[in-house]
Amino acid sequence: MIVIAVIILVYLSPLIIGSLFMGFQKKVKSTHPESKLNKPIFVGYSWTYFFFGFFVPIFRGEIVVGLLHAILSFITFGLFWLIMSFLYNRQYSERLIASGWQLSDTEERNQMVRLKLRISDQ
Repeated sequence: MIVIAVIILVYLSPLIIGSLFMGFQKKVKSTHPESKLNKPIFVGYSWTYFFFGFFVPIFRGEIVVGLLHAILSFITFGLFWLIMSFLYNRQYSERLIASGWQLSDTEERNQMVRLKLRISDQ
């Protein structure tokens, strides 16, 4: 019984460490100024990437990124998957901001995203 508990703890340790140091995954609203479409921006540790890996970029509409992550995950025997759970939300959010999406949530949540992504006020 103790062995099973240790195995579960070891397996979930990246999730625990990521959540402690980077905070839980938070969703913030964003809007594209031209099309007026809404899309969430995520900050913090990506528990979704931890559990679902390269499927997350595919489900978020980044097909090429998802395929690249799948290839790198297979080449590195899953190590890339583990590392990307710490990095993916930030990279995804930065790509959205760079492509023109604007934060449209409460000012407090917008400021949190600006702080975490290290971007200036818009």
